[in-house]
Amino acid sequence: MLHINDLTYRVGGRVLLDEATAVVPRGHKIGLVGRNGTGKSTLLRLIMGELEADGGSLNLRNDAKVGTVAQQTPEGEQSPRDFVLAADEERNALLAEASEVEDPNRIAEIHIRLADIGAETAPARAAAILAGLGFDEEAQTRPLDTFSGGWRMRVALAATLFSAPDLLLLDEPSNHLDLETRLWLENHLVAYQGTIILVSHDRNLLNTVVDTIIHLDDCKLTVYRGDYDWFEKERRERMVLQAAQFAKQLEQRQHMQAFVDRFRYKASKARQAQSRLKALERMEELRPVRPDHEVAFDFPDPDQMAPPLIALDNASVGYEPGTPVLSRLGLTLDMDDRIALLGENGNGKTTLLRLLMGELQTMSGSIRHSSKMRVGYFAQEQADAFDPERTARQEMALRLPDAMETKIRSHLGRFGFTQERADVKVASLSGGEKAKLLFACITRDAPHVLLLDEPTNHLDIDSRQALVGAISAYKGAVILVTHDLHLVELCADRLWIVRNGTCNPFDGDIDEYKKTILESRRAARRRDRSERADGKQDRRDARRASASARAARASQRKAAAAAERRLEALGKEKVQIEAKLADPALYRGPPFEIAMLNKQLADLDRKIAAVEADWLAAEEAIG
Repeated sequence: MLHINDLTYRVGGRVLLDEATAVVPRGHKIGLVGRNGTGKSTLLRLIMGELEADGGSLNLRNDAKVGTVAQQTPEGEQSPRDFVLAADEERNALLAEASEVEDPNRIAEIHIRLADIGAETAPARAAAILAGLGFDEEAQTRPLDTFSGGWRMRVALAATLFSAPDLLLLDEPSNHLDLETRLWLENHLVAYQGTIILVSHDRNLLNTVVDTIIHLDDCKLTVYRGDYDWFEKERRERMVLQAAQFAKQLEQRQHMQAFVDRFRYKASKARQAQSRLKALERMEELRPVRPDHEVAFDFPDPDQMAPPLIALDNASVGYEPGTPVLSRLGLTLDMDDRIALLGENGNGKTTLLRLLMGELQTMSGSIRHSSKMRVGYFAQEQADAFDPERTARQEMALRLPDAMETKIRSHLGRFGFTQERADVKVASLSGGEKAKLLFACITRDAPHVLLLDEPTNHLDIDSRQALVGAISAYKGAVILVTHDLHLVELCADRLWIVRNGTCNPFDGDIDEYKKTILESRRAARRRDRSERADGKQDRRDARRASASARAARASQRKAAAAAERRLEALGKEKVQIEAKLADPALYRGPPFEIAMLNKQLADLDRKIAAVEADWLAAEEAIG
């Protein structure tokens, strides 16, 4: 599908790719991994042709269709369903041409091609993808302008999946998706028939979807067969082997150099010394093993408080008077709690967090906590609000106005900010560094409770693993809202589920919760089938009421049988005409014979379609 040969790319004097080489076979699902800033997204843009390489080549299969999610969110009065359908450019072009063209031969060609690409099932496929990404029937027909930016990005993702390109490029597709939607995406990508290159820091997604890992490190691409866990294991083994080989070669070089230095000027040994010197020059110099990137994450511990930290008693909360978003809340939070807050987007998870941090008041019931309790709240929009012209140290100093310079820098150091990086302007920080700066800001006063709303969206896998360690070591309570199953599995010991206008503890682990989601979806599909069957039964009852049921069924059976015989006869005629068109001798004769046969074939297709419609109507009436 794709050959990357000695690819070199520089930006601003910095080398991101240096003679990098890799092969992406057709039909494989590739996980492209590497630390933030190594150039993964840049490589996707090079593949798309948005950037031009400084050297080497990218050879894509000639007829391959490449697709990726547009960076600009869709907008306007168009509905999500219409926007997704518009992504199939070939279908739209054929339908437009079919409404204008008069040539029967061309009409026949268009309808054959529409059948080949499944044009008739396109609306159903588009609706299914949108439903999987969280859009119900009503939402699929609303104008795009009525949705938030996050939901419009889902529409863009749906359009890309619907277009079904041969090579699908995805850059962190699970960001901002709730767990329920992420599970659907995971299953969809597993079943996807094309080739995928997936940039993700989501370990579970990589382990489930991909069969190959391409690691971008030190400006090179290294291919590992298997999922992410296998990549980590094999990479560690390769590094151990590389370190041993480097140490052995270093010892060998030192031994040879010592001989040269000792004997190169002695006549009796000069020839041997020169021989070893040439051998040294020819020897391929192995590179030393570069240690893994160390990531600092260290939450300051709060002073202890008596339990419970927070207690909700039959509480309700909302934004409009008399209209609660959540009600019947009876929850408690203690210092040692690690809770994952789960539920579909829009059900009220953020509303509950705002209540717990004191931004919202209860509409009824009560919430109790100590006036001395401190809460740290992480939400990505807070990181986006940093002044781009201030440095990390200046942002921290604003929040610690009475602190000494050493304390400010020491606190930033807990999250990996060296003296040099602390003096870099926010505008020049990566997304991961901005997230770490926000962690530093919200923990400046050693809070008793950390409320973390999607804390891993801009963190690479190493940083996510460091966050897991920091949460485990932290002495206060943590409530996580996250789509990162790996983080939930390693950190959360309790699950709270937000749905049906309330929040309740879930009696089970994350695997059991996933099973309930999948079973709920299966039950919904069964209900849909049952409702459709009930609708058919209602229509039968109406027909029976208007005429004799037995006579009607007999009549429809006759119609269906007649239609079947007619379809069989038309089918034989079509086979004969297609055989004539497949005969090479035909094309050596008069052109009008070819045109006549094509016209006959087009007429037959229209007749077959009409008879099939009659047959289907008769069968539907029979039931």
